[in-house]
Amino acid sequence: MPTELENIKAEVKDLNFYYGDVKALKGVNLKIPEKKVISLIGPSGCGKTTLLRCFNRMHDFYTNHSHTGEIILNPEGVNILDRKIDPIEVRMRISMVFQKPNPFPKTIFENVAYGLRVRGVTKRSVLLERVEKALTVSALWNEVKDRLDQQAFNLSGGQQQRLCIARALAIDPEIVLFDEPTSALDPIATARIEELVSELKKEVSILIVTHNMQQAGRISDYTGFMYMGELVEFGDTDKIFTNPKEKLTEDYISGHFG
Repeated sequence: MPTELENIKAEVKDLNFYYGDVKALKGVNLKIPEKKVISLIGPSGCGKTTLLRCFNRMHDFYTNHSHTGEIILNPEGVNILDRKIDPIEVRMRISMVFQKPNPFPKTIFENVAYGLRVRGVTKRSVLLERVEKALTVSALWNEVKDRLDQQAFNLSGGQQQRLCIARALAIDPEIVLFDEPTSALDPIATARIEELVSELKKEVSILIVTHNMQQAGRISDYTGFMYMGELVEFGDTDKIFTNPKEKLTEDYISGHFG
């Protein structure tokens, strides 16, 4: 578990989330430490992605949902689920990378620069500097530096996903959310993304949803197991996988689930 000595970047407090009358999250409490990787595992439909999308207000795009509880973002201690808080500003501080690569129908350069332009950055030299930095951190710069004006759709699947990571990083977020970021990629591209995540945690906090327990074991510092909308167990990844406290967690990890 995150210790008192670690800085807590965000904290979920007694979060309940409803799709209409269906309760998708049930009293979830979770602390996100600074510059660590937290994985959420569990069967399909257990609430992992719902929880992830609460962090950057993705549910605001849809109707007929409601919630109680809070997600507190530090250091200000602001509840980012408060309707008074601008969701666009939340998304600038908490970026998201989706399951399938989703580059915009724009050039490689404009994909990465998009969030910067939304923030009002217009000076070409600043855009170039920030785009190069984001592509470098995403291990893509050397592959695309001579074709920044080409369409992003010309890139391979793995390159497109790294481009989406660069786009997420260009705005200097404090937390990056990953929703099954390698499920559509081959093993080589998957390995590159995992290496990238391990490097990124030096700069940002990372929350990743994955069905791949081996992946969670490789890249995360902490792991949470979710089932039927509840966070059943959360703790140090090694302990979760080798000595879980809850039988439900043990059954899922050992493959004896259900």
